Amino acid sequence: MDIVRIEFLLRLFATLLLVLTACLVGFDSQTKVVFLTVHIKANFKYLDALCVLVWIDAAAASYNVLQLLRCFFITTSKGDIKQFSHKNYWFFFLLDQAIVYIVFAANSAAIEASVIALIGIKSLQWMKICNRFTRFCIQIGAALILGYLAVLILFLISSISAFQLFRHYSPKHFLKLKTKLIDDPYIVHQNVLQNDLQNN
Repeated sequence: MDIVRIEFLLRLFATLLLVLTACLVGFDSQTKVVFLTVHIKANFKYLDALCVLVWIDAAAASYNVLQLLRCFFITTSKGDIKQFSHKNYWFFFLLDQAIVYIVFAANSAAIEASVIALIGIKSLQWMKICNRFTRFCIQIGAALILGYLAVLILFLISSISAFQLFRHYSPKHFLKLKTKLIDDPYIVHQNVLQNDLQNN
């Protein structure tokens, strides 16, 4: 199977998991009657970490949709579009790295805030709420598990992105492009000048 098709499938699964995580958290709310007519509502908006998680997962899913379009365009094109400039590969690699770290950080922050909601902190007089709002907490827990599955898939995507970038570089010389893959005229000119200086 072609590496671009593998990347396409991984990005598709990651996008689905990110959207599912954002929807499970974003649409999660539960209302309980505490005393006769007193209603208390648990909502994701009450924890800032969960709000951040929704926005970051939505942004990461949007980025992956754009990358899905790129992968689809590459696999369906007939021409020599498969060879991007090494600058494009650097751009994709850095963006994929950033997405993995940001989604991982958002999930970790949401877990930390959710643990406080689960067990409470007596010294700060923060009550645990999961004993009252069990469905709300179970749905958040399921969303966080899906979020970490998305992080694992994003890590695999980032590894593929790193492979696609660094396969263009020589294994013997640090960050020197392989001569048959150089497509940038500026780099060709710089390499010619460098070779001339070494020969003289």
